[in-house]
Amino acid sequence: MNALGNRIVKLIETQGPLSVAQFMTIALLDPEAGYYATRDPFGARGDFVTAPEVSQMFGELVGLWCVQAWLDQEKPKGAQLVELGPGRGTLMADALRAAKLARDFVKNVDVVLVEASATLRGLQRERLKDFTVIWKDRFEADERPTFLIANEFFDALPIRQFVHTERGWCERMIVVDNGKLAFALSPVPSNVVIEGDAPYGGVYETSPASLALAEDIGRTIARRSGAALIIDYGYERPGFGETLQAVGRHQFKDLLEKPGAVDLSAHVDFTALAAAARAGGAQTYGPVGQGRFLEALGIRARAEKLARANRREVSAITAAVDRLVGREQMGTLFKALAIMPPNAPPPPGF
Repeated sequence: MNALGNRIVKLIETQGPLSVAQFMTIALLDPEAGYYATRDPFGARGDFVTAPEVSQMFGELVGLWCVQAWLDQEKPKGAQLVELGPGRGTLMADALRAAKLARDFVKNVDVVLVEASATLRGLQRERLKDFTVIWKDRFEADERPTFLIANEFFDALPIRQFVHTERGWCERMIVVDNGKLAFALSPVPSNVVIEGDAPYGGVYETSPASLALAEDIGRTIARRSGAALIIDYGYERPGFGETLQAVGRHQFKDLLEKPGAVDLSAHVDFTALAAAARAGGAQTYGPVGQGRFLEALGIRARAEKLARANRREVSAITAAVDRLVGREQMGTLFKALAIMPPNAPPPPGF
């Protein structure tokens, strides 16, 4: 058990069991020892690799997607380009470089990064030193046209888990057992309403934080125009299985052994996310597989152009495309969802 784990043990012994959502929040965001507060987790030397780190093509196409949505809505004034969880700033740097093809867009859109980690803000500041950037701790719904990007952001938002038992749906909690963190079920069934015929032992996952945020985004875009592009790994048809996982050094790890030292995430329920955005008044498109989405945006044509300009990198460029769009890699598991104003034209790629 590490230092943060010992603190969580004392917290439980003092205040009682924690929900999975409470545990995730502490493990990921504790200001002293939380996962995202203390490290750069991205890339081959980190714990996982995201699409922007695979190839510049990903960020470039996302940037051009935002530009097209802005043009389709007749260049709304006072717009902001927002990224949730911008990592090292790689995606935004690539997006802005591609967006320079539309000079009016870069000149007239404020760049806003929603990032709570001081460590990652420092990396973003260096990567985006040629641009004027505003940092915020959280997404704030306002009255400005908002063009928003969220790549592998929603998977890290806290989830609650409920297990189907003979007593009903009991919430999974974190308790202390012989001085160590362990999972247990609440003794009293929850009054949560869960549809479907689940077997005993079936696990239902929900993320209230994700749904509240999606509704806020949908409400903002419905009122003041804009567009949101959410890309993450997840599913369209929720089942009754557990997806919560811990990853460290590109390998699966124990969820409770070293909180704060490993990444925690869960698959995104795109059906629920889209419904929440529509509840905010927006319309949604997708989800579609990341592979289909990037193919529709022209990733292969972009790869061919890059290959002609970088003959020594042809194999690496080809491998990057395969990783981003391949069915056995990121092309199917990862999905794209668009949130649009009610009367806006359909966005590219959907």
